[in-house]
Formats: sequence, C-alpha cells, structure tokens
Amino acid sequence: MEEIFERIKNDAKRVAASEPLLRPKLEHFVLRFDSFAPMAVHLIASSVADAHVGVADLERLVSECLTRKPSIAESMMRDVKAVLTRDPASSGPLPILLNQKGFQALQVYRIAHALWQAGRREAAQHLQGRASIVLGPDIHPASVIGSGIMLDHGSGIVIGETCVIDDDVSIMQSVTLGGTGKDTGDRHPKVRTGVLIGAGATVLGAIVIGESAKVAAGSVVLRDVPAHATVAGVPARVVGSSGRAAPAISMEQRLLDD
Repeated sequence: MEEIFERIKNDAKRVAASEPLLRPKLEHFVLRFDSFAPMAVHLIASSVADAHVGVADLERLVSECLTRKPSIAESMMRDVKAVLTRDPASSGPLPILLNQKGFQALQVYRIAHALWQAGRREAAQHLQGRASIVLGPDIHPASVIGSGIMLDHGSGIVIGETCVIDDDVSIMQSVTLGGTGKDTGDRHPKVRTGVLIGAGATVLGAIVIGESAKVAAGSVVLRDVPAHATVAGVPARVVGSSGRAAPAISMEQRLLDD
C-alpha cells in the first residue's frame, strides 16, 4: 500500500512542478500527507461533502469505517491496480484517485456499505445520493461488491439493492444491474468473478452472470448466462465463448472468441 502511495506522491511532485495550475490541488489532496490512509480519507470525504454535511464530519466518519474495517483500504488499493492494468488511458495511480469518478464512486460505496451493515442506513443513503449526484454511478449501499473492480467512466451506472458483484469484474458506462418490477427480496443480478459487462448493457432480475462471461454492449440480459459464455442482443442470447482468459482482465469486448 505504501509503495503505491510513494508513487502517487512522486507523481504529484512531478506534476506540481510542471503544471502550476494544479499545484494547490496536489498540495491539498496529496503532498501534505505522509501515508495512504489519511489521504484516502480526505479524498473520499471531499468527493461527497456539501454545505450541510462538511468535509470534517465526513472525514471522521470515513476514518471510523476504515479503522473498523481495514479491508476497505485493501479493496481500494486493489481497485487502483485494476484500473491501472485494464484501462490503457490510465497513466498512473494519481489521476485515478483525483479524476476518475467511477473509481471515486466505488470508494464512497464502500463507506456507505460499511454504514449500512452497521445499521446507519440513513447516513448510508445520504452518501449514495451524494455520490450519484456529483459522481454519476448510483450504487445501493446494501449491494455487495468485491475488490479489483473497474467502473470504467462511471457515467450512468446503476447497481441495485440485492446485487452481488464478485472480485475482478469490469463494468463499462451506462450499465444497469436492476430488478424487473415491484418485487421485494432478492431481485437483482449476481455477477461472478472475471465478468465484463459492456457499455449500455441492461441486466435485470435475480439472475446469475457466470464466471468469466462477457455481456456485449447494448445487450438486455433477462436469463442466466453460463460461465465463459459471450451473450449479445435484445434479449441477449449466447453467441460464443469468452475464452479461457477472464474478459474483465483482458478487456476484449469484441464478439469474436478470445
């Protein structure tokens, strides 16, 4: 964790020296910190603060959650590494932390989820609403999301209350993981390890997207997807195999077999 923090800090020093416009921001969010955890606390708090629930109060809240659940910071680092290895537009961890709203919204979710589990549902829903307004993704705090997740771009992503997303999943922009009506109880998708869900895809109901499956862009998925299958269309049907490599890692979005 601290190795990546040193890289973040060194990158911040380099950018601050070459781009005076960003120097105050970098000093405030990165350079004044001596370790990863307090920097992460401030970044998360700042991303969703408003005039009524300020940064200082949110910093205390986030810090309490990280102390109670150290796994949150570990998941955050895995998410950083996921974006670094999967997104060719990522030049390093610094812009991921400061500029990528999908990543930022995912970290706010992690705090909201911890609050939800602790019975602080109103506070959790406040964070959900703020993240949706200022960052884009609308992630219900009751949903269960693993680590090594990439929400690419982040715009328009909706993740429902009973959704479960395992580790090492990549989700593109404008994806909906939703229900099919007014049913209560378990009503949202279960997305297994290694899955890639393409831009604009809609996955509805308590269905399972099997391990290392691929959902093509624009598809509407209403039934279970077998492991290692590629599905496409409206409604989606199996059109091929995703191959042995996990699509979430390879980021191969074409319909051809890998």
